[in-house]
Amino acid sequence: MRELSREHFLRVLSRLPVIALFIVLSLPPRACANSPFPNLVTASSVSGQFVVTEEPGISPLRFAPDFIPKDEDVVRVEPAELAVSADRVRDTLLKKLGVDPNAPWGGKIFLALHPARSLDENVEIFSSRFGPGWNYHVLLPDMLPRERLARSLTGVLLMEYANRSATNRSAEMPSWLVDGLAQELLASDMQGLIVSAPNDVINGIPTDRINTTQRGLDSLTRARTVLQNYSILTFTQLSWPTGEQVSGNDGGAYRASAQLFVDDLLKLHDGAGKLRKMVSLLPQYYNWQTAFWVAFHEDFTSTLQVEKWWALQSVIFESRSPGPQWTLAASRQKLDEILSVPVSFRQASNSLPATAEISLQRVIESVDPTRQTVILQAKLRDLEIAQFRMAPSLAVLTAQYRDTLAAYMGEPRPTRGARQLNKHVPEKISASDAVAILNTLDARRRAMVVAKLPRAVE
Repeated sequence: MRELSREHFLRVLSRLPVIALFIVLSLPPRACANSPFPNLVTASSVSGQFVVTEEPGISPLRFAPDFIPKDEDVVRVEPAELAVSADRVRDTLLKKLGVDPNAPWGGKIFLALHPARSLDENVEIFSSRFGPGWNYHVLLPDMLPRERLARSLTGVLLMEYANRSATNRSAEMPSWLVDGLAQELLASDMQGLIVSAPNDVINGIPTDRINTTQRGLDSLTRARTVLQNYSILTFTQLSWPTGEQVSGNDGGAYRASAQLFVDDLLKLHDGAGKLRKMVSLLPQYYNWQTAFWVAFHEDFTSTLQVEKWWALQSVIFESRSPGPQWTLAASRQKLDEILSVPVSFRQASNSLPATAEISLQRVIESVDPTRQTVILQAKLRDLEIAQFRMAPSLAVLTAQYRDTLAAYMGEPRPTRGARQLNKHVPEKISASDAVAILNTLDARRRAMVVAKLPRAVE
């Protein structure tokens, strides 16, 4: 999502019949029937905020039997259905943020459909100044995954809400906010929110099959399913997603983690109000983090505080729905991954960076305190979460690693059924003591592998 310069705007619209587009958009809905460009289909939403146009042409996916999707998560989009869906997403999103849907909106949103060439096409969103306010242009294929459509509509609506107070620059939305809210909206009403054109014609009547799932009161049902197979992402990972994560090609882990993060933010005192404030502040700053700190200053004052809070929420989430237990081999691999820390280094000032893995002991002994705290907090969280999924032979050992780090960092150790490393270990231990205990645990872990993972030694 980016601001659309005049030159870029003209290049984008070169993909559409530009003269026809502006003539039709300037006409009232009933006047479109008399348009000199009858092949250009248009529709306006009931709210009046959305205007939808469809580029003439037939998608190669639209009528080819080999391409018609059977997956209910792929939707066919036509102007009338898209206008309805856009209004429904708008109303649901504003209610989620505690905003009256009937309040005046700030800018028009133009949705331009073009024939889909594949199901992997991106949606492009642009903002442009229009008089004292802003207008928004969304270029999207007429067949796309339901999640991508919901994300696109959520993103442009958040941008419109933020820019109601913008002057010189358009707001930049963090991916976790767009994805998290889009997933929340889809979970609230998966089928009713996005309207799809029928895929089949039976006895001359357009029909479509709708599979309705009763989700009850748990909007995180789908996130729970996804996160049984993936680790919950940290706040840092949510803040700096990869292209694969944003596109959803990571198995859905980013979107599920973002939904859980947004859901927990909304549960804070006046969480919806703080999210509204953050969105409203985005045009004033060049990075969303500043707006986040200002809006949530009562809850967090640093990245470390957010990470610690989010680590606790992740542990609570995992403890309630840990998912299937890992096999012995998978448990050993997961524990090995958690206990190693990837680092980059240069053998010479003019050489390319190389990567290596160091132990937690090395982190404690040689990494500067600020960086060390960030690393160990993440490892503490990963160990706490992994404990619920570990095979029994490694669950106790995992808890012992976690308790050692907690004692070194002065973190509380939760009461649980697993027996502790040493009942006499104090709440706070020195770096040398922590390294010694970790060395003992590493030796025990290696011995368990040699012995084919017998019961953990107390």
